[in-house]
Amino acid sequence: MHSKSDKKRYPIYFVIPAFIFYSIFIILPFGISFIMSFTDWNIERMYIPIFRGFDNYIAIFRNSVFIRSIFNTLLFAVATTILKTLFGLLLALALVKVSRLNNILRTIYYIPCALSPMIIGVIFTSILANDGLLNNVLSTLGFSAVAVNWLASYGTAMSSVILIEGWMWSGFNMFIFIAGIQAISKDYYESADIEGAPAWAQFKSITMPLLIPSFTIIITLNITGSLKVFDLIYVLTKGGPGFDTQVLSTFVYKAFGLGLLGQSSAASIVLSALVVCISFVLNRYLTKREVEL
Repeated sequence: MHSKSDKKRYPIYFVIPAFIFYSIFIILPFGISFIMSFTDWNIERMYIPIFRGFDNYIAIFRNSVFIRSIFNTLLFAVATTILKTLFGLLLALALVKVSRLNNILRTIYYIPCALSPMIIGVIFTSILANDGLLNNVLSTLGFSAVAVNWLASYGTAMSSVILIEGWMWSGFNMFIFIAGIQAISKDYYESADIEGAPAWAQFKSITMPLLIPSFTIIITLNITGSLKVFDLIYVLTKGGPGFDTQVLSTFVYKAFGLGLLGQSSAASIVLSALVVCISFVLNRYLTKREVEL
């Protein structure tokens, strides 16, 4: 038989693998990056960096490209989160009823988020290129004047990337919303039907308030993921044209590639702080508005 003291140790044992994983792959890299962000660490000073205080942080915040990257990152995060949440909710409302056709459609809408962003990027690069599928279709329909190089033109590059991201992850949000809708007791809707409440009133007064936990999960996950976006933008535009789609992750990548290791570390710390702060504030704000089922 196990003693009482032995049973109390089991939860600690279960935590050890997670603690090792987070220590090696998250805490240690973050700690090294944080320390090196205060040095002149660069390609020429790989082994003997000198402490420079806040020089790297001052330098990046004086860099107009870095400021533009922050703006682009926030724009991308907000716009894509709105699109993904709206499209996911509409899909969930349309496909919440269980049927063979709805199951097939759910699978189809979910496929994009199961694919690698690299694959999605390559596909849409060929579609949105100057001589790509979209422009060929527009020319065939007589709208050749509208055709542009969507991923290499100012004004259309960021919009194109935002729409692709929204299309890619709407299916993921759809399933979270479907789970939230199915968790709502049918008694609420039956009572509303007896009272003669129309469908819109039921959606506004029952469905939306009780879906706040789903909104909390979706908005937090989407904002966090969008703030860290790298692979999709790098494959589609590499941050161009110019700096039109440059985000914090691509700024860090390019600074590291130029050998500015201290500045890239400082930029990555700023990105991490931005993700943590925004996610924490949003989660607290939305959690307070959740309604008990």
